[in-house]
Amino acid sequence: MARSISEIQQQIIDTKNADSTLNSYVWSTSNVSMWRLWTYITAVCIWTLENLFDYHRDEILSIVATQKPHSLQWYVNKARMFQKGIPLPEGSDTYTTLSDDPSVAIVKYAAAIELSNMIRIKAAKSSGDALAPLSPSELSSFSDYMNKIKDAGIRLQVTSDSPDVLQLAINVYYDPLVLSATGSRLDGSSSTPVLSAINAFLRNLPFNGVFILNDFITALQAIEGVAIGHILTAQANYAMTPFLPIDVKYTPDAGYMILDETYFNANVNYLPYSVA
Repeated sequence: MARSISEIQQQIIDTKNADSTLNSYVWSTSNVSMWRLWTYITAVCIWTLENLFDYHRDEILSIVATQKPHSLQWYVNKARMFQKGIPLPEGSDTYTTLSDDPSVAIVKYAAAIELSNMIRIKAAKSSGDALAPLSPSELSSFSDYMNKIKDAGIRLQVTSDSPDVLQLAINVYYDPLVLSATGSRLDGSSSTPVLSAINAFLRNLPFNGVFILNDFITALQAIEGVAIGHILTAQANYAMTPFLPIDVKYTPDAGYMILDETYFNANVNYLPYSVA
């Protein structure tokens, strides 16, 4: 950013004052002395050059902004900037101001995935501690926004779906000194420590992150009182598709997933574990 003429002139004068040789020849303190006039002329020249540099930089940035293809992360960032009910300025892809009001800044989670002939934008909002899909009207407005700011020639598929559903059947080998035969803590601090930990694990997965069975087992066995977590079956589905088994990992189609608690409660077995 260009400095003011007075700032530049003062720097020249300060440099002169710090030089003992120059001070022995340039000694007049008059504001209209020849040497001081030359510092002003030099400062104006430098100020002009710095402003020209600023104009050139702004022109280059403007050209880059209109011609550079955007990355997937750009689409993610733009999705999170969506402002419900706020119009975009004419010819701009950026709001004048951004609100933190959760009823306006509704897209809390977003992902962009490159498909064969389009980019899919996944989005979700917060609902308490959980994730939730946008309502039909919110999705319609959000889709219109994304299609207005996208690069020309790019096709978008904008989705905000209900969570994928995870079904688990497991054996939990528990420490009888910590947990009961129903899985509750003997100290009374939690009646469902395993279920709560599983739900927390799913909530803490990155949006559009991968559910990895090995990581899940590690988290399961980190629960106090759980000695071994043995997965009998793990399967998931989205929308109305059939459940498919998870052998190693699973990426939620909606970007996030929840546990089918009814299925889990009917298919979890608590077995006492002893090292003896």
